[in-house]
Amino acid sequence: MSKAKVGVLISGRGSNMAALLYAAKAADCPYEIVLVAANDPDAPGLTLAAAEGIATFGQSHKGMKRAAFDAIIDAQLRDAGAHYVALAGYMRLLSPEFVSGWADRMLNIHPSLLPKYKGLDTHQRAIDAGDSHAGCSVHIVTAELDDGPVLGQTPVAILPGDTPDSLAARILIAEHQLYSRTLADFVTRERQPDWLLNRVREAALALPQADEIVSHGMPCFGIVKGKKFAYFTRDHHGDGIIAVLVKTTAPDEQAMLMESDPERYYRPAYFGNDWVGIRLDLGDTDWDHIGTRLRSSWQQVAPRKLMGLMDVADQF
Repeated sequence: MSKAKVGVLISGRGSNMAALLYAAKAADCPYEIVLVAANDPDAPGLTLAAAEGIATFGQSHKGMKRAAFDAIIDAQLRDAGAHYVALAGYMRLLSPEFVSGWADRMLNIHPSLLPKYKGLDTHQRAIDAGDSHAGCSVHIVTAELDDGPVLGQTPVAILPGDTPDSLAARILIAEHQLYSRTLADFVTRERQPDWLLNRVREAALALPQADEIVSHGMPCFGIVKGKKFAYFTRDHHGDGIIAVLVKTTAPDEQAMLMESDPERYYRPAYFGNDWVGIRLDLGDTDWDHIGTRLRSSWQQVAPRKLMGLMDVADQF
């Protein structure tokens, strides 16, 4: 199974980057670091990453507009083949364009138990509030600062006499443990059957008058009291594959798809030449494409009256 490619953004020593890097050295780690980039060419973390054989990039953001600098970082990440981004002490607010371009594929670690204490001075604020615990959180990056869905947290007890520095030192240990574990879980979610089924279900049931039943032991989607347009299969007849099966317009289209990407497309057993299987367990699924294929399959079976309703909806 190929490893997920991750780019890491830092601004300084990059201790969380180092934790991710060394975790990635384990043979069973599901991700690899393909680039470490910094907004300071002298960031010490770049020296460490280079010594460990990781590609690096450093450029100062000073004197540049935010979107222009982010476009440079974005190009470096994509040239390196990164599919995910991990922010590790990256002390830059990100432009909306950059966040949008990596939507649902960029994580950050924050030194508080979110939603408490977004922003800076988190340790002092937790102490001043009299909290029994502080801690750290890993979350998906969204346009709002420290506001994305939280994927994991580690509470850290606040001791009598703690200062922001002493508390920060213990929380940093927790960060190093939490980030690598959460990142590993995150990059493998697209190979988990339940997560994949939920993505297919969301797209299929968004189509007019679509419903879901179980047929031949598989979740399937069809038009209410009508024909089926998609099946979700996991290990069907012992093939070890997680896929969505959709209708094609003709046998020639099935053959064309399988020829264009034989690893992803296949002829599903017992479904004939007017269906094609699309593997979802490769870790790089284009969900916009899946939505398009589901819609096309729906159109193959939809009554003419329902097709008219779809055409009207498309005009708005």
